[in-house]
Amino acid sequence: MTDATTEDDAGFARVRDYLTDLQDRICAAIEHADGGARFVEDRWQRAEGGGGRTRILRDGAVFEQAGIGFSDVSGSKLPPSATAARPELAGATWRAVGMSLVFHPRNPHIPTTHANVRHFRAQRDGKTVAWWFGGGFDLTPFYPVDEDVRHWHATARALCEPFGGEARYAAHKRWCDEYFFLKHRDETRGVGGLFFDDLHEDFERDFAYMRAVGDGFLDAYLPIVERRRDTPWGERERDFQLYRRGRYVEFNLVLDRGTLFGLQSGGRTESILMSLPPLVRWEYGFAPEPGSPEARLADYLRPRDWLAEG
Repeated sequence: MTDATTEDDAGFARVRDYLTDLQDRICAAIEHADGGARFVEDRWQRAEGGGGRTRILRDGAVFEQAGIGFSDVSGSKLPPSATAARPELAGATWRAVGMSLVFHPRNPHIPTTHANVRHFRAQRDGKTVAWWFGGGFDLTPFYPVDEDVRHWHATARALCEPFGGEARYAAHKRWCDEYFFLKHRDETRGVGGLFFDDLHEDFERDFAYMRAVGDGFLDAYLPIVERRRDTPWGERERDFQLYRRGRYVEFNLVLDRGTLFGLQSGGRTESILMSLPPLVRWEYGFAPEPGSPEARLADYLRPRDWLAEG
């Protein structure tokens, strides 16, 4: 008979193996879709424990920059931002494994996207005191197309079907809308998707859902890339894309809990900040011309039932 600690270790190893394979599969698919560049891998070690592999694709035919990282890190002390909300974690050792990506396309008509799937475990005296899964994916278009937004959400809803169906989709879509919200701008970061955290009801079922989200990302994103990759664009669209990328920077540096946790826990700065776009601009008091394609975006930066409106 195996003890609980052995079972926990075996479960963690399964999650780790899945995430490294997922990183490999997504890299291969994105290289194929881009057709002009390949990911460069940067392997790194963390002094306190663990390490990872960060992969960056730059100056491709489709993607100006695509970053996808895997990490398996551990430590003896969690930052105050983590233990304030979960006091039972104070004094516990911890280990976190995850895969995270952000893709910044060159063509302004292809949306920026983010995805993340992760697993966390805390132990005290060799016994697990807390564990959970988290993750999701979201889409940030600059020139949104209804067909793309409906496809994105239909894919998200379909993968939720075995895990509570419409109720699961509605809950995690709402969580995404609420999490990726720039309060200081009174707008969402994009058109949403799925977001979940602290999922710890049943290991096997929760792990299966995390896999469904991870595996569903390419099904949701690649068809949009293929539909929009040849859409013509010029200086006007490029300027607007760079301006709207500023919102992405604002969210990641001001509001994103993952970024803050990584920096506060002594994570590798280069890997944590790979989510930032290679080029971005800010403009004081920018207001798009009324009735323009740029002005149209504002109507998409609020929570909506995208599938009901289809």
